[in-house]
Amino acid sequence: MSKRFRIPFDKRGGVVVLSLRMIKSESYLSLSPQAKVLITLMQSNWRNEKHVDYGIREATQKIPCAKGTAMKAFKQLEDRGFITLKDESLFSSRTECKSRTWQLEWMPFNDMKPTNKWEEMANEN
Repeated sequence: MSKRFRIPFDKRGGVVVLSLRMIKSESYLSLSPQAKVLITLMQSNWRNEKHVDYGIREATQKIPCAKGTAMKAFKQLEDRGFITLKDESLFSSRTECKSRTWQLEWMPFNDMKPTNKWEEMANEN
């Protein structure tokens, strides 16, 4: 009998795992390198009970890339069904600033199963 081996994930800072079905899909493979990085960065901010706040400024700093490249990465993810815009950004020098708010369609939300819109979008093309 063989002893079962457990993969030792480093759980101190959390773990980001993407499904093989998703990363082998045409929807994912057709993304730009920046959009693929953005998926991981957005998922690192994911929580079951709230949408992900992530803006272009943060993406340009963390990827790193130009503003136009970051905008294209968000657009690709939205067009292919990986993310859905839930709330627009807000900038006011008098009150507050707020990033755009996104739902990650490959992740559960409020204990509901993921919608996986990216699969539907791939079937339409």
